[in-house]
This record gives sequence, C-alpha cells and structure tokens, in this order.
Amino acid sequence: MQRVISFSSAFRATVTGLVSCTRHENACRTPIRKHSQVHLSCYSLPHRTLISVSGQDTSSFLQGVITNDMALLGEHALRAMYAHILNVQGRTLYDIILYSLKGNPDGLNGVLLECDSTVQDSIMQLLKVYKIRRKVNFSLCPSLSLWALLPQNKTAVLGKSKPDVTAADRVLVLEQDPRTELMGWRMITSCRNNPHEVVSVCQESNTEEYHRHRYEIGLPEGVKDLPPGEALPLESNLVYMQGISFSKGCYIGQELTARTHHTGVIRKRVMPVTMSAPAETLDQGAALETEGGKPAGKHRAGIDKLGLSLVRLAHAREPLKLKSSDGVTVTLQATVPDWWPKNSKDK
Repeated sequence: MQRVISFSSAFRATVTGLVSCTRHENACRTPIRKHSQVHLSCYSLPHRTLISVSGQDTSSFLQGVITNDMALLGEHALRAMYAHILNVQGRTLYDIILYSLKGNPDGLNGVLLECDSTVQDSIMQLLKVYKIRRKVNFSLCPSLSLWALLPQNKTAVLGKSKPDVTAADRVLVLEQDPRTELMGWRMITSCRNNPHEVVSVCQESNTEEYHRHRYEIGLPEGVKDLPPGEALPLESNLVYMQGISFSKGCYIGQELTARTHHTGVIRKRVMPVTMSAPAETLDQGAALETEGGKPAGKHRAGIDKLGLSLVRLAHAREPLKLKSSDGVTVTLQATVPDWWPKNSKDK
C-alpha cells in the first residue's frame, strides 16, 4: 500500500485548473530531514518552466528521448535527474531537469520536466512529435513555481540533508540540484506560496544573483549558454553534471555522443571566464583568440564581467581575447571549476 501525503486546501485550490498537474497534488515526498540551520537565499526562476509528463508510458517514452537513464529516477532515493535532449546529429537542443512524482492516486508514474521558458512551446511540440502512439500526456504547469535555494554564505555547504521546512504540505518537490551540490536545492510549490512561508531562515533574493553564482562556478543553463543545435553535450560538461548514461541503450542523438566518449577526445569545454569588459558588450558566439592570434573557442553568455565560453583546452590557461560589439579588444581568463572531478584530465 502506498503512503500518500495530502496537500493543504490552499495548495489544492491553486492547481485545480490543471488536469495533469492536479494528479501530482498528493505525490509522496521524501521524508524531510532537518539539519543545522543555514541561512538561505531563495531565488525565483521565471526563466525556467515546468511541464507535466504523465501516463503509463512516461518512463519508456522519455528513455528514448533524453541522455540519462530513466531507470535511475526513483531508485536509491534519486528524485531529481539532469539530462539533455539531443537532435539526430547528437547536438544539444534543450537542457532539462526531471523530478519524480511517484505515489499519485491514479498510479501513474508522472514527472515534472524543467526547461528554459523561452523554448517551452518548442519542447512541447517536439515531445508530441515523438509521442506517436504511446500513452503519455504533456501539459504546462503555470500554477507551480520553481525556486533555487542557496546558502547566503556561499562557502557553507547544505550537504545531503534537506533545508528545514516549516510547511511540508505546501512543498511539492524539494530536491538537491542534481548537477552539483554547489547549486543548492530545487523547490517546487504553488505560486501562492512565498518561500519564507515554507522554508526556515530563508530570504528571497534577486534572480540576477543566482545567474551570477552560476557563471562564477561555470555551470551552463538554458539556451544562451547552450545554443540549440550548436552545443555538443560532452563539451557542455554533461558527464560532470551527472546528465548522461553510457549504458542505457539507444536514444535520439546517441551515436555521436557515445563515439566521442569512447574515443576519450574532448578538445573544448564550456568554462567560466572573467572579462575585462561587461558581458553585455559582447556578441554571443564571438570568436576567442590567444594573444598570438590562434583560434581558442567561442564566447557564450554572462553577466557583468563573469561569463561562460567554449574554450579550447590547449589554450585554457592562457590569456585570451575577443572583439566587443563596438570593436574594442576584451581580454578573458578561463578557470577550471572546483566541482569538476578531481581525476579529470582537464584539471
């Protein structure tokens, strides 16, 4: 017999209008363990959208579409999983996070799919194309809100224990960010709830600070950092972010990715960079050069003087340069993120 935790009446009223999302109202949640209180910053993530994927073929359908293994979701207490959706040429289309919602009253193994909000319609259309005759349904969840929880003191580590929640019945999902523990926790709740009402010692902060943190540690997210049809998953550090399985079998775009992995040759990677001029003055895709004029990669995106660039590893420790949109030479310095595996050849 499944144990079902009911949400409050306020939460149920919020999601009544959503057919698929209401099925997830009573989803079983992992027991919330308390830890010593860490003061948290809570960031609203309006640039990310949630899509409900439900139906008896949900797992098998997604298994053939994403880079990671759906068999892992729900096993060993794993309730959140990172992955990419690739095109047939093996290039990244969309970066996603999947959240397991097991324990629904109707017995469906539904998930919530987090993606870049600017491409939500494209993802919905793509999923419907791949659906064929499978028993799986998709719907947007506008009455759910997504939050990132990070320590106000960035040197503090939350660890594996969940943040202290004061109103568990208002929280649909509270899981550690599957990409790296430096990204804290992901929380999904009703749009009616403020984070400080459900999480202890929490202060709502500006979303720009969230992006600044991402760029500082070198974590790509969304279509600006991972241009659809251009970015390659292994160059985008998908392995380092636990976003791919090389043993799951076939999926769309697998061939090139598997071949590149088994050859072990990755010449470029997305890396954090500091710049001598604000990122807003730089064109996305602008060419990087060494001081001697050799090609060294491409600029992606950033905030102020922090950003991400696709850098040739052979030149990653050298001073780099590129031209700004107004023709001024800008210098860059790439760094190797601390969260990359210690045994990485790139460290």
